[in-house]
Amino acid sequence: MKHHSEINPDTLRDALRLWTTGVTIVSAAHDGQRHGMTANSFTSLSLQPPLVLVSLEKGTRTHDLVQLAGSYAVSILAEKHQLLSNRFAGRDTENSNGFADVDTIEVTTGSPILAAALAYFDCEVDSTHDAGTHTLFIGRVVALGQQAGQPPLVYFNRDYRKLAE
Repeated sequence: MKHHSEINPDTLRDALRLWTTGVTIVSAAHDGQRHGMTANSFTSLSLQPPLVLVSLEKGTRTHDLVQLAGSYAVSILAEKHQLLSNRFAGRDTENSNGFADVDTIEVTTGSPILAAALAYFDCEVDSTHDAGTHTLFIGRVVALGQQAGQPPLVYFNRDYRKLAE
């Protein structure tokens, strides 16, 4: 095992790459603007009340829209959505419309939801917490949907992986 006595962004990032996650797109809409970003910092917090959490980098367009709108949606991606994940992940997407030619729905909050998502959670922001370079947005789930039957998009050590049957 490789040990690090100094914790810095590079050593932390290298270790965190070994945490296997699913992949989501977090999205929001406000005042006619829609934007989303790929995120794997999504987790369930509570079943009663229904709360989920996303961590978004400050200064990103999605972060700012979530703050302004007071709501967001999380779309869980299927294995077949690698290109969508990549589209919403890059810095170059900050100023482009990632939702161009993507089939979306709106349910309760008006946040764009990927119509082909494995599952979605439409959320109203319940609370926010400052967390260094990020803000934690705890959302109360006000609507959800699912269409199981496809394998999830899985991310590990800087690459997409497949689950074994």
